Amino acid sequence: MENPIRNFQEVIQKLQSPKSVKEVLEEQINIAIKSHQRSNFALLLSAFGAGLEVGFSVFLMGVIYTLFQDSFTEHTLHFFLAFAYPIGFIFVIIGKSELFTEHTTLAILPVFNNGVTLKALAKLWGLIYAGNLIGGYFFGLIVTAVGPEMGSIDLKAFEYLAKKMVAHNWWIIIASGILAGWLMGLLSWLIASSQDTISRIVVVIIVTTVIGLGGLHHSIVGSIEVFAGLISSKAITLSDYMVFQVCATLGNAIGGVVFVSTIKYSHINAAEK
Repeated sequence: MENPIRNFQEVIQKLQSPKSVKEVLEEQINIAIKSHQRSNFALLLSAFGAGLEVGFSVFLMGVIYTLFQDSFTEHTLHFFLAFAYPIGFIFVIIGKSELFTEHTTLAILPVFNNGVTLKALAKLWGLIYAGNLIGGYFFGLIVTAVGPEMGSIDLKAFEYLAKKMVAHNWWIIIASGILAGWLMGLLSWLIASSQDTISRIVVVIIVTTVIGLGGLHHSIVGSIEVFAGLISSKAITLSDYMVFQVCATLGNAIGGVVFVSTIKYSHINAAEK
């Protein structure tokens, strides 16, 4: 007869023991396959929600800028803005909405396994990217209309945040986007390795704060920042937005695919042989 206490102890021990790299890879592949199997409408709706939710990072940064722009030095203000950056990512990642910069890493793994085609990958990326952008635009319209009217956000905040994103040459934005995509790819692996919600939140805060402190270019949060600046300030042009968006997206994709998915998949499978 089985001992229920012993079985319970074995389950607890398994939950508390760290996952192997192979287990993390298998979990990532399973998550990606489930995303590929979802309907187009479900993916688009989830991605739209993610675009809205991640916008709260921009909202909080705008509020902090408005409250402390005259009280802090430029460096101190930048420091506090960086710690506002994670809030939207916590909503998205813990809430399990679909974010493009996670799926640049995740969704390609089944392609390596010959589980899905490149055509299916392109469709998935396109749906999630479109949903994120549309949600972000919608949030940008809301926050630039409501924030200043409530007095919680100065319109100058949107111009300030946008200028920080577009004040670079195109190749710098691509390189910065690669670093941001790399970090977001690592974040998806660290989330899979984490055992509970609290540790996952801590990981999200650490990684996304690095992105914020480094001023790195994230194609979805940055899209909201620059779009909000575009519709609220003449200092930001449509050309500024387009250069930013194309270069940041390219960089994020390279960072997630090359420096996380390809390398980790290759070295984990090589170790199994």
